[in-house]
Amino acid sequence: MTGFLVGIVDWAAHAEEISAIRDQIFIVEQNVPAELERDPRDGEYTHVLARSDDGQPVGTGRLLPGGRVGRMAVLSDWRGRGVGEAMLKCLMEAARDRGDREIRLNAQETARAFYLRHGFETEGEPFMEAGISHIHMRCVL
Repeated sequence: MTGFLVGIVDWAAHAEEISAIRDQIFIVEQNVPAELERDPRDGEYTHVLARSDDGQPVGTGRLLPGGRVGRMAVLSDWRGRGVGEAMLKCLMEAARDRGDREIRLNAQETARAFYLRHGFETEGEPFMEAGISHIHMRCVL
């Protein structure tokens, strides 16, 4: 099992799978308080879900109005296999398709190099969010 597929999914149909990935990464691994991770407006956003060839959810991310990307998360066993890149490209394409001219995000400092490799630039100075160092980044589409 080495392959995966990535696509845009409906939140209502896939909320449980998406939430399980986000809970594992943000709440369990990174100790983000659940009340900061939960977003009652998730149903309004565009979500991407990565699945292994055998159908298991392995990564997720979302696109908010105005070209804001967030909640990018890949299960630890799947990191370094191109899942994050494929999800980011899918979200960027969705943003382009709806007419967004740029994408913005708050990257965790540990992911800065990943986003730089994909055309993002840093803006401003690092800041703390949910107890984790972040940096504002943007990419013109």
